[in-house]
Amino acid sequence: MLKGKNAVVTGSTSGIGLGVARALAARGVNVMLNGFGDPAEIKVLCARLAKEHGVRVEYHGADMSKPADIEAMMRQAESSFGAVDILVNNAGIQFVSPIEDFPPEKWDAIIAINLVALFHTIRHTVPGMKKRKWGRIINIASAHALVASPFKSAYVAAKHGVAGLTKTVALETATSGITCNAICPGYVLTPLVEKQIPDTAKARGITEAQVVSDVLLAAQPTKQFVTVEQVAALACFLAGDDAASITGTIQSIDGGWTAQ
Repeated sequence: MLKGKNAVVTGSTSGIGLGVARALAARGVNVMLNGFGDPAEIKVLCARLAKEHGVRVEYHGADMSKPADIEAMMRQAESSFGAVDILVNNAGIQFVSPIEDFPPEKWDAIIAINLVALFHTIRHTVPGMKKRKWGRIINIASAHALVASPFKSAYVAAKHGVAGLTKTVALETATSGITCNAICPGYVLTPLVEKQIPDTAKARGITEAQVVSDVLLAAQPTKQFVTVEQVAALACFLAGDDAASITGTIQSIDGGWTAQ
């Protein structure tokens, strides 16, 4: 069903993005990876994914805070693959602080990477999708696209913006064979979440163990982290033809967090 399609997955050298890229490659999708990391390790990762799944795997190190980098990445993907059929916007950063102490440069960076970058990837991708009358845009948002938490003003603002952008793009492309949906995971134990644990402990004046038990998993009635594989499976479903009538939706996968 997806074999031979071409995807760009931002922020895909680790965490959720890498999980989605792996899952797409396993279904026969050619993938362009993006993200930061050791160049030699990324080269090995691309070669391994390509060999394991018999697909083409490329990499572009676009800084998602820079529109010119994003444009170059999208153009390279179109040139290399011939088309971008699936766009997964996953790149994201986080910073935790009370708003009165929140550094303005951190606010700007989070909004740029977590929200503005999606505008740029989407605007470069939609014309080709419209021409081919098929496309899948999947935005990895967060439970924080639906609810707020203290000390995450920029992240919550950006993810709420992603929800609105998703709905708008879905409406604009509804008759073009394109779908646009957002996946909203609860807490997944990725490098992004692991890095925010010490900052959250400091902001709240508690231990890191208490952050995990009393802050992170306290939000999820299942008392379990969502797994990367679960998020990747949902992304693959939304990319397939069975999800052709699912567009403009905000798909929660959060252990019941937003049901409360």
